[in-house]
Amino acid sequence: MRRRLLALVAALSALPLALAAAPTAHAADPTTMTNGFYADADSSAKRWVAANPGDGRASAINASIANVPTARWFGSWSGTIGTATGAYAGAADARDKLPVLVAYNIYNRDYCGGHSAGGASSPSAYRNWIAQFAGGIAGRPALVVLEPDSLGDYGCMNQAQIDERESMLTGALAEFSRQAPNTWVYLDAGNPAWAGAATMARRLHEAGVRQAHGFSLNVSNYLTTAENTAYADAVNRELAARYGYTKPFVVDTSRNGNGSNGQWCNPAGRRTGTPTRLGGGAEMLLWIKVPGESDGNCGVGSGSSAGQFLPEVAYKMIYGY
Repeated sequence: MRRRLLALVAALSALPLALAAAPTAHAADPTTMTNGFYADADSSAKRWVAANPGDGRASAINASIANVPTARWFGSWSGTIGTATGAYAGAADARDKLPVLVAYNIYNRDYCGGHSAGGASSPSAYRNWIAQFAGGIAGRPALVVLEPDSLGDYGCMNQAQIDERESMLTGALAEFSRQAPNTWVYLDAGNPAWAGAATMARRLHEAGVRQAHGFSLNVSNYLTTAENTAYADAVNRELAARYGYTKPFVVDTSRNGNGSNGQWCNPAGRRTGTPTRLGGGAEMLLWIKVPGESDGNCGVGSGSSAGQFLPEVAYKMIYGY
């Protein structure tokens, strides 16, 4: 593995104190411990291509989706979670690549939206699950997107439920700090169409983002990178003004190639975006949602379940029609 560079430290030291990024317990930079991003060898797109080699869509899906480094999502379907995250981080580490993992199992998940409802059976079950998740990664380099939608999904929740959720997220961040020192964790902050910047800054702070490496935007959504970058800048202005720190951010670009048509659940005519890379207006642009995986029983995915791979949707998303 390559040695960690010091350029980031030097850049941050030049910032005014009030706007400097808040320190975390993580001293290591996983992007400089590895040589590029890990492409999941067992993604839904990869499995479909392998099972359908004679399909006329297979070549395009393989080249334009299956071989692009994309996050793997972990939840109740993942079996023994520490074993699952350990195996995935280990497979990436063996190739000197940086994996992106999504923790998606919070109690009362998608409580208001409903399409991806589920999650752990109780707050205590979640605390145990996320502790094992972090322990599985251990000292290997990794990126983790923590609980997509969890801070945007407040519309139908009462204050006690919100407090409970914030406590679970704060506890999760503490587990990564304790057990996974070479992991950067991004607390998910929804997207620009969900909550105002001031509201999201408050939610991030109250959920413990100061202890995270940063925050993530646009997960499973379609808004442009420019829209997300502007929103992140506004969130950071609020964090700086209210709490005295800012945070790096990442944007899910997997399906934002031609922006949003105002729909979030399997909209027609969307296109894949900039492949996973460092920089690009954010700290990183990441494919977090696999293009072609359904958002639920809606839109062009009518009759499907959330997470199901739909080859026709994937194929059309490559070309934007």
